[in-house]
Amino acid sequence: MHQTKKGNEWKFGMKAHIGVDAESGLVHTVLTTPANVSDVTQAHALLRDGDEVAWGDSGYRGVAKREEMQGMEIRWHIAMEPGKRSWLDKKSQLGEMLDKIEKLKASVRAKVEHPFRVIKQQFGFTKARYRGLPKNAAKLNTLFALSNLWMVRQRLIAVG
Repeated sequence: MHQTKKGNEWKFGMKAHIGVDAESGLVHTVLTTPANVSDVTQAHALLRDGDEVAWGDSGYRGVAKREEMQGMEIRWHIAMEPGKRSWLDKKSQLGEMLDKIEKLKASVRAKVEHPFRVIKQQFGFTKARYRGLPKNAAKLNTLFALSNLWMVRQRLIAVG
């Protein structure tokens, strides 16, 4: 675990990077890194064999140009920076179209946020205690596996 500065505020901790299936919304990959590691450096590890399309927030800008992504046939849909989006002229036809495209991207990316909501709201995991990265990573892997079970619980009950 490590410290990093976001804006004017110092943070200490870790990040959880997750890969989520766009159809089911279930987590297939969990990576934990110190807080000072950039999201874009972990993008290649979140992809599965056979993935053709990937969606990401603005933290993944420039991912297609990275060395570890060369040779991969992935179409990236990365969100526009919030500051640039706020400057769009939504009264013009082009600005309105770009805003709709960003809303569509956000609706797909929202599937990634749902497992985080489950582990925070249903399981009460809002802050990680300092136990070291390996122990916290093991806890997060377990929590995301449980969140998958939580999200498919109705289907499991119907089958059983």
